[in-house]
Amino acid sequence: MNPAYWDYRYAHNQTGWDVGYATPPISEYVRQLKNKDKAVLIPGCGNGYEAGFMLQQGFTHIHLLDFSSEAVKHLQSRFEKFKPQIKIIQADFFNYQGQYDLVLEQTFITTVSPERRKAFAQKIADLVKPGGTYAGVFFNLHFDVNPPYGGSADEYIALFSEHFIIKSIEPCYNSIIPRKGEELFFIFTRKALH
Repeated sequence: MNPAYWDYRYAHNQTGWDVGYATPPISEYVRQLKNKDKAVLIPGCGNGYEAGFMLQQGFTHIHLLDFSSEAVKHLQSRFEKFKPQIKIIQADFFNYQGQYDLVLEQTFITTVSPERRKAFAQKIADLVKPGGTYAGVFFNLHFDVNPPYGGSADEYIALFSEHFIIKSIEPCYNSIIPRKGEELFFIFTRKALH
């Protein structure tokens, strides 16, 4: 997948995955977080609805990462007045450097083909501070046409358990109706480095 593919999708409103707001599983999780000063990264953030919700909840250090220039333009216009709290980064996820208390996933992994998933897991591990959290929503199904690329709980556990303690990975009880039974909510804690 390259940026031009995503630029075209955003420029032509071909964003069928976009529900127009932070989904209930993410919103409920964010509401439970006490430390609003966590350094948060949302990779493959698209329109950044999760960031908008986090702002409403008082979070102060949110980094949005996307490699689509069209998505980034939209983010810049939407969050212009929130520059101290939100930083917008246009970069390839696999080349991006940084460390965060929380990396928040909203099915970003579905953009990554199976042959790159091991590298994806390693990159997520590099971005999460030891003791930090990788949490969010994975799809719990496989798609006939790719992308998106799906997965299962067993596949995700096998993929991430080298770097993370699997605190939980469960079917979402509060998915939006079209995604009922198709999503998993997970919370993984980054293992200490040796």
